[in-house]
Parts: sequence; C-alpha cells; structure tokens
Amino acid sequence: MSNNEKRHNDPDRAQLRRQQVLDAAATCFKRSGFHGASMSEISKAAGMSAGHIYNYFDSKDAIIAAFVEQNVERVSAILRDLAQRADPLKEMVDDAEGSVSEHVESDRIALQLEIWAEASRNPAIAAVVRDADLRSRSDFRNLLKAARARHQLDASDDVVDGLMEAVIALFHGLHVRAIHNPGAPLPAVVASVRNALRAMLFS
Repeated sequence: MSNNEKRHNDPDRAQLRRQQVLDAAATCFKRSGFHGASMSEISKAAGMSAGHIYNYFDSKDAIIAAFVEQNVERVSAILRDLAQRADPLKEMVDDAEGSVSEHVESDRIALQLEIWAEASRNPAIAAVVRDADLRSRSDFRNLLKAARARHQLDASDDVVDGLMEAVIALFHGLHVRAIHNPGAPLPAVVASVRNALRAMLFS
C-alpha cells in the first residue's frame, strides 16, 4: 500500500474497491492522459462518487503510485520464478517470444508511457518510479550475478550492472517502437531479441 492510500477496517473489501478504482483509472488515463482524465471521469468509470474514491486514494498521484507498485510486484514474481529455474539465463532467452509480446501489448504500453511522462515532470512521481526501479534492479542484479556465476561468466558488479541496464533498455525500447511502428513483424522482432539476449547474457 502506498503512503497515500487509506487504511480501512475491512482490508479485503477495501482492496476490491481500490482495484475497481485502478481499473477505471487505467481506462481513463489511456483514453485521456493523466492530466486529461479528471477524478469525476474516473469516478464515473468506476461507478462510484468522486468523494468515495478519495476514501481509497488521496489523489491521482496516489493512483499512479499504486500502478507502479503493482508493476514492482509483477516483476518480483517473474524474477522469483526465474530464480527457481535450473538455468535462469537460458529461460530468459527461451521466453523471448512471451516477453516481447507482453512489451508490445497496446493497453500496457499506453499506461506505462503515461506514467513515464508524468515522472519526467512531476518530482513526486519521479521519486516513486525511481524507488520502484531501484527495488526491481536489486532483485534482477542478484539473479544475474548468481546465474552468471553458475555459468562461470564474469559476475562482477560493473559487468552485471551494465548488462542489467542493457536488458532493461531493450525491453523498455519495445514500448516505444510499438508506438512508432505497430506493424513491425513480430516473429522477426522476437528472433532478433532472442539473439540479442543470448549474446548479452552469455558473453
């Protein structure tokens, strides 16, 4: 729960209502943008009054912070699963098709770009995004160091940090490319991403 989310006596019901607000906000942000989407528009989409939304989130900033936290939890779950595999590096290469497909999915892209855009001009959101990135990078760094050591590859901090940034940049770039060139041939993109991952992860 973010600092700006409210606490309630019935946590399960409150969580359902928060998710109701988040689902509505995601639709509104993707359609109208963060600043174009008003709390009244979000409340209408959520089927509740604007005042009722404020029982769960203090502001639109708090709603974005909740989206960011959800993404941290999603990434953490992926990394935990990878860490339990016999060969996490090979799994990342083998799963290139799923990873690419996820990063060019239109609904996901629109919301993510709104969050990044707001972080570029709003110091409060920038702090939330950077904190989330720091936590996810810590988990990813630990995974890469252990996996590369298992393959007797260089697992020094500088090498792993550079590798980590390059892999993240590769997938973040897919969001942008999907906007610029939505008709790019997915199988060819997947093949190239798989080759790039293999070259980076095992070098």
